[in-house]
Amino acid sequence: MTRTIDLNCDLGEGWGAWTITDDVALLDVVTSANVACGAHAGDPRIMAATCAGAVERGVAIGAHVGYRDLAGFGRRFVDVPPDELAAEVTFQIGALVAIARAAGGRVAYVKPHGALYNAIVHHAGQAGAVVRAVAGFDGGLPIVGLLGSEVLAQARAAGLPIVVEAFADRGYRADGTLVPRSEPEALVTRPQDVAERCARLVREGVVRAVDGTDVPLDADSVCVHSDTPGALELLRAARSGLEGAGVELRAFAP
Repeated sequence: MTRTIDLNCDLGEGWGAWTITDDVALLDVVTSANVACGAHAGDPRIMAATCAGAVERGVAIGAHVGYRDLAGFGRRFVDVPPDELAAEVTFQIGALVAIARAAGGRVAYVKPHGALYNAIVHHAGQAGAVVRAVAGFDGGLPIVGLLGSEVLAQARAAGLPIVVEAFADRGYRADGTLVPRSEPEALVTRPQDVAERCARLVREGVVRAVDGTDVPLDADSVCVHSDTPGALELLRAARSGLEGAGVELRAFAP
């Protein structure tokens, strides 16, 4: 059987008159759209337009939940109490569920954003809050996360479906975590490098870390961030690399 893999992107991350990228063009390339839910970005109008575009193209819709941090684009750690974080995640999922339903679609998974995504790799309290929120809302919703992360371990223990994600446009450390954006080599911005990474991910089950070592990684989904310079070209390169390696691009949660 032909292996399948998902290609996702963070979308709908504008606010008011501010836009970060051409969401429509990116929707033509991806199989899953992580839609900002109004906390780090994404006002209701933008959420609605992004969901409508995804439905029109048969792209899966995911709730891209994050810290309530518009000014920092959700990329600053917030030491929020677990009960507050759980309520915030529930609120954001619920908002997107309503908007997706009005557009004729549904929310198929949850993927934390930015600083929250990175925090719950190791932060047990916040990871537990995210898991409790998703389980309490809909125990069938998969959670997307980093291989070996605390959130995926807790999600698995709670009986939630999990999705292991790889990043086509982010630097990796030798331990499989991401290079912080404040450091050199945090981003991969050359399309040829992205295509090669995706091909090796499929053929060899590894990604190259910034120190030159190969990190084992069996991923269900590959992500490109919409605010990485040249995101559209990088997404196309990722798709080319994956398909060239013989996989079928398909959403993990249609």
